[in-house]
Amino acid sequence: IDNGKKMRKTYPTLLSRVEKKFDVPPHIILAFWGLESNYGQFKAQFKLTDAFLTLIYDGRRETFFTNQLFSLMRVADKNNLEIGDIHGSWAGAMGHFQFIPTTLEQYGMDGNGDGKVDIIHSVGDGMYSAANYLSKLGWNKNEKIIREVKLPADFDASLLDGKTKKSLPEWAAMGITNPNGTAIPSAPSMTAGLVADTGVEGVTRAYLTYPNFYRIKKWNNSNWYAIAVAQLADSLK
Repeated sequence: IDNGKKMRKTYPTLLSRVEKKFDVPPHIILAFWGLESNYGQFKAQFKLTDAFLTLIYDGRRETFFTNQLFSLMRVADKNNLEIGDIHGSWAGAMGHFQFIPTTLEQYGMDGNGDGKVDIIHSVGDGMYSAANYLSKLGWNKNEKIIREVKLPADFDASLLDGKTKKSLPEWAAMGITNPNGTAIPSAPSMTAGLVADTGVEGVTRAYLTYPNFYRIKKWNNSNWYAIAVAQLADSLK
């Protein structure tokens, strides 16, 4: 959170340009950036051509990683990048926002005006690419991502899968409240899912999950990743 606040002070003009162009607020961009690479501090060390060739040879996802290698070749060629110098994670994610090549090829954008897309070395390219991706996923800056709630003692645990969608009045009718016991907002047109952290002592925390939550899951299909983005973003507003 402290590093995110520092980055907001470091890049105010860039973040403002990103919001104006893509309608994605600074605290959202900063949350993804922080989780993906700790604001660029995490430097992946695997040579991506070697990583993809190894994964292709491994065979379990040969087609997927073959597509990633070909996509990397096209990205490098189009942007005049030396492909042998491109490094990332062992599974092929790279840069400030950890895009895989096919995502970069589809959503990558030049954010610093040098005529090429380099999300590893350019913060501007990274932010523009991330914001473009979120915009194309339908990001709505006027909606919350999650809302922490309290469940009644006898609540049906099968509904805590995040896949069951109901209107807010329907959830309220089932006994769901804010953590302090007050009523959740009544917005009949808004639908939400419900996820919870459950353990041996039952539910510890539960969250209503709004449409932006599911847009995050198209970036990373993990409930807890999406909740982490939401909570970090709220801390950086």
